Amino acid sequence: MSPATPETPANPTTPATPTSPASPANPASPTTPGERALRPALLLVGILLLAANMRAALTVVSPLMGQISDELSLPSFATSALISLPLLCFAVVSPLAPKLAARIGIERTLGLALGALALGIVLRSAPWTPGLWAGTVVVGSSIALINVLLPAMLKRDFPSKIGPLTGAYNGVQSGFAALAAGFAVPLASAPGFDWRLAIGCTAGIALVALAVFLPQLRSSAQHRPTPALLDPEQALEREAGRPKPMWRSATAWQVTIFMGLQSSLFYSVLTWWPAVEHDGGTSPVVAGAHMALIQAAGIVGSLSTGAVLRRTNPRIMTMVPVLVTATGILGQLAAPDLATLWAILLGLGTGGTIVTALALFGARTRDHHRAATLSGMAQSLGYLLAACIPPLLGAVHDLTGGWTAPLITLACVAVAAAVVGSLAARDRTID
Repeated sequence: MSPATPETPANPTTPATPTSPASPANPASPTTPGERALRPALLLVGILLLAANMRAALTVVSPLMGQISDELSLPSFATSALISLPLLCFAVVSPLAPKLAARIGIERTLGLALGALALGIVLRSAPWTPGLWAGTVVVGSSIALINVLLPAMLKRDFPSKIGPLTGAYNGVQSGFAALAAGFAVPLASAPGFDWRLAIGCTAGIALVALAVFLPQLRSSAQHRPTPALLDPEQALEREAGRPKPMWRSATAWQVTIFMGLQSSLFYSVLTWWPAVEHDGGTSPVVAGAHMALIQAAGIVGSLSTGAVLRRTNPRIMTMVPVLVTATGILGQLAAPDLATLWAILLGLGTGGTIVTALALFGARTRDHHRAATLSGMAQSLGYLLAACIPPLLGAVHDLTGGWTAPLITLACVAVAAAVVGSLAARDRTID
């Protein structure tokens, strides 16, 4: 498929139209009226705390699925749906995030997401079975808003540091995800605790983030954007009418498919890897510890990929983490006794891959408005694909009676992601 609008070469890690962050006419500046006058350090803390909430509420569920299933008598399909349901929410809510942000502002939308996330976690932890499902929907919808708008915020406020900051915030989200996965079972087994309280504890992360983010909400409320603050490029775009639809760009589709395939890898591992390891002879306790190890290794993968993204051929840096993930998958199939090594490789690979996927939102667009639109498209369709793959792998397992065919299928997904990612990382900008 060829793009309907021309796509011009651009530096893969910097904005296509460089402007000074300190320029009064630049709407991307943190000191420009209509955006924010907060210090960059405070803004960075807010971004990192937002990132802390992007996975913890999801990874805390995976080690507890056995307890949840036993207490509520859930069939295996319903249990796996607790992981897949948030992905469906991502698919539905992601396209709405740019529109909501355009209406009430990025800061207010992110603040709303944090508040709703805390409420959703509490609802999911209540001793009421419908609350488990309703709360999961609220949690997934809230995280979807953060997923879409955080890359756009980086594009707007730190356009020359997209790679390193994307790696940093993904490292933070992997760190909190590892803590949530690692402490879930011990906390649920502690005296006076159960799986509901273990899940409910993650609401504290959202409340802390919301408290730190409040000054940014006040700054956003005091400075409302006005048409006079549009830069010349935005003014010409407004005069010419709306930009071309993102779905008419071949590059946008490549970014979207890559986002979907790499997300499928991560959430398939999140859903099934303890079962895969247990089938290979690993005890449930060790398999749960390996889930935390995968998240911890993801921190290293995120930070290292973000650090070298600007200094390395982006097509190579997009392919390498996916191939590392494929090595971990096939390694578990060939030598399950080395499960610790394969868990480390899975963490390194998936941690690096999400950084390259999210960095593409800013690298392939000219401004934060288009970055938000591309992020909404890629995450909506991408997570829809990611929601389908884990149940598919479970169905293949049930049909074949083992994990050989599912793991081979997952390795093929990784290879496809490497190919599509190399195309998405080409030096082009979506007009």
